Amino acid sequence: MKKVLSLLIACLMVIGVFSVASAEAPKSLKIAVICSAAGRNDNGYNQSAIEGAQAVAAELGAECNILEPANGVPAALETLAEDGYNLIFNLEYDFDALIKGVGGAQPIAAQYPDTWFVVFNANPNVNEAGEVIHKNVISVLFDVHEGSYLAGYLSVLVNENAAALFGDGYQFTAPETARAIGFIGGTDSSGIKVFSYGFIEGINKAAAELGVTYDYYTKYDAGFGDPALGSTVAGTYYDNGANVVYGVAGSVGDGITAKAKEVGKLAIQVDANKDNQQPGYVLTSVLKNTNVPVAAISKALSDGSIATLTNLQTYNLASGATGITDLSEIGKVVVDTAKWDEIKAKLATLAADVVNGAIHVVNAQIGEEFDPATCPNVVLK
Repeated sequence: MKKVLSLLIACLMVIGVFSVASAEAPKSLKIAVICSAAGRNDNGYNQSAIEGAQAVAAELGAECNILEPANGVPAALETLAEDGYNLIFNLEYDFDALIKGVGGAQPIAAQYPDTWFVVFNANPNVNEAGEVIHKNVISVLFDVHEGSYLAGYLSVLVNENAAALFGDGYQFTAPETARAIGFIGGTDSSGIKVFSYGFIEGINKAAAELGVTYDYYTKYDAGFGDPALGSTVAGTYYDNGANVVYGVAGSVGDGITAKAKEVGKLAIQVDANKDNQQPGYVLTSVLKNTNVPVAAISKALSDGSIATLTNLQTYNLASGATGITDLSEIGKVVVDTAKWDEIKAKLATLAADVVNGAIHVVNAQIGEEFDPATCPNVVLK
């Protein structure tokens, strides 16, 4: 009897070991990416995530599916989960069906508790008390307000010194005539305004140091797919004296950069490094490298550690997933290298202050409020 009991206990221990192992990592990894309205070929936000998913899938031997939702995000989420995709990245700003459920339906996250869902640019998976609602939903935030802050500060320094920095081929409005900067966003949401508010604060910082005031032109509903609209709106801002226009609106930004080249001024791009899109006319790009969290979370699922991740993953300036470019492309057309080196040194000092916490930039995507009164050197138009 003792021998039988010993064998039984040994068998149960072995079964327990295999049960834990199978719970830690899936037998097969199936990764899916649901694109935002900007589409898979946006040369930025979507494309970066897609490339990250395809690369990590090849590395891990996983299946990878890229989907542009024809029937809406909820239907795409349900279809992919039903098809056995155990990690689904949703790049669209559409969370209600996943988190809360719509039309009386149970939340999709609750319907598929063995599927991991990852959403971007917001943290909708918490209740009023700040508690996590669904353990299988991970929110990813990029501290793009920090990169935008640097871009705003840089814009003013470049604007004030444009005549010295650049040679022929530009038609800058002299600062004595007008001081203005423009911003064009895709939607009137915290996911877009987080860029704008950080940008404003950076502009204000440099303007205050110089004792000047800037007009700030904005459009927050440009959508993400109409370059012609970007060109038209940017043209209006350039005509109003702006030398720099920042676009956070998918391919709308392509129209902004085209207009910048046409009129001999500067644009700022977003998401990926697009500085060479119109060489010499893109000042910098504010980076949101979506491939970084896609790779990290996919590997965490593969090795069984995903359950140890916090449900809110934040990528700040120090992570390398956000920030601005190294300015090497625009540097190719700079003629006053001494002044340029001085500007870059100031920018590096500012970045260090943001990283170490000496400077706090308003983060709209986590609910922080922006008070225009804190930026008296910027006039919102």
